[in-house]
Amino acid sequence: MRFGYTLLTEQAGPRRLVADAARAERAGFEFEVMSDHFSPWLDEQGHAPYAWSVLGAVAEVTGDVELMSFVTCPTMRYHPAVVAQQAATVQELSSGRFLLGLGAGENLNEHVIGRGWPPVNVRHDMLGEALQIINGLFDGGYTNHDGEHFRVDSAKLWDLPQQRVPIGVAVSGDQSVDRFAAASEAMIAVEPAGGLCRRWDEVRAQLGLGSSRKVGQLPVSWGRDTDEAARRAREQFRWFAGGWKVNAELPSTQAFAAATQYVREEDVAAAIPCGGSVQAVVDAARPFREAGFTDLALVQVGGDHQEEFLEAAESELLPELRKQLD
Repeated sequence: MRFGYTLLTEQAGPRRLVADAARAERAGFEFEVMSDHFSPWLDEQGHAPYAWSVLGAVAEVTGDVELMSFVTCPTMRYHPAVVAQQAATVQELSSGRFLLGLGAGENLNEHVIGRGWPPVNVRHDMLGEALQIINGLFDGGYTNHDGEHFRVDSAKLWDLPQQRVPIGVAVSGDQSVDRFAAASEAMIAVEPAGGLCRRWDEVRAQLGLGSSRKVGQLPVSWGRDTDEAARRAREQFRWFAGGWKVNAELPSTQAFAAATQYVREEDVAAAIPCGGSVQAVVDAARPFREAGFTDLALVQVGGDHQEEFLEAAESELLPELRKQLD
């Protein structure tokens, strides 16, 4: 299993994210993923810089670590042709180290353009059409498209990277797996669901495709003071308790605050390892390995608590994770 670091744009400003990216590479993480939000989940997180500008800067301060959007919605806030251009540019800047992670999006981020929030089946249709456009542009030459949701008129990527940008798609159930397993090189999910991994491989096998990467994500509230780590996790990450089917629908930080007002510290601590126990992090990561995930990105909760986590990752966490889960 490969281990990555999450640059969570909801909890840190752009300069801090760039500095953390460089430090995470020195700590030994094999890849870095970046969220792509217009808004934080909660007011307490307090940040939401433009992810693509930050990714460009991160590409310049890192040398070997793989980079990934985790994830970008290419259907409303961004037109898919623009996403293809963004991804191609980051691939060029990073010398072939970028994977474009895509998903159907959340109301929280996409409602800002004033088009409303479509139901999930429509969002999947939009994502499927967006993938056709993006892949067409990655093929080179001119792309034209007249679909149900998007139009493209004589679009071409003029700075097309020599190494094609690989695509990963976020999934949460059989419907999205069945739809997108054949259209991407990686599966992205945030829960250690073995059924997703098995279904993903089954669909690809039925189509004569090989197995592919499966990238998960695990939040951690690292800190030597367990009580403080649990308090911080509840303050900044209680939104995580709703699950993605709920999280995709809520429109604002106020809605997330109201929906999670009764979530207790002990509830969050039961789902997120809190404190300074290396074994607790390993135990929380193990279900992803057992479910069939090949990659796992860790999220340190709290934008001002990255350095302690990165020091621990370099000296303790990563060596033990590799020892027990490789």
